[in-house]
Amino acid sequence: MWYAPRMRPVPPPAGDLLPSLPTARLLLRALAPTDAAAVHEAVAVAEVARQTLAIPHPYPAGAADAFIADAAAAWQAGAAATWAVVDRAEARLVGMVSLRFVWPHRRAELGYWIARPAWGNGYATEAARAVIAHAFDALGLHRVEARRFDGNAASGRVLAKAGLRDEGCLRGSLWRDGVARDVIISGILAGDPR
Repeated sequence: MWYAPRMRPVPPPAGDLLPSLPTARLLLRALAPTDAAAVHEAVAVAEVARQTLAIPHPYPAGAADAFIADAAAAWQAGAAATWAVVDRAEARLVGMVSLRFVWPHRRAELGYWIARPAWGNGYATEAARAVIAHAFDALGLHRVEARRFDGNAASGRVLAKAGLRDEGCLRGSLWRDGVARDVIISGILAGDPR
């Protein structure tokens, strides 16, 4: 009988504060309670919510406050890192990017959304590249993967520009709006070109 050897997990990130990640145009920083209104306004838009794997629509009142509190707790527990994506020139929140960690396997799942008025500016690609670099260079992860609904061509372009390659289709794996949806999984390894 084959079995996987017990793996020693990589330790969770040290420190109390989620590190900020500056890019050419963006600042990726920890979500704050004052971001709740901007988060709610952005994800309450049907076009944004329907392309995500888990954001409900309509978006419930108070859900942004709970999400921000959960994000802080997840970082403290070493389970996930969630950054606000802020346009540095305008000092406004334009989206969110996250990594959900699977420490025993040295991997994380990348997730993101960008507010509808900020689409088409390359913010998702810029944020994804910064988070992927942080995952490999600072956290020592081996793999970053992402999932998107089949047919979400814009997200496919973002992931390809960030260096992820499509690896397969999980047929009918998620229910969204009462319909079983196919999900494309993409990945990048630490040694892959970025």
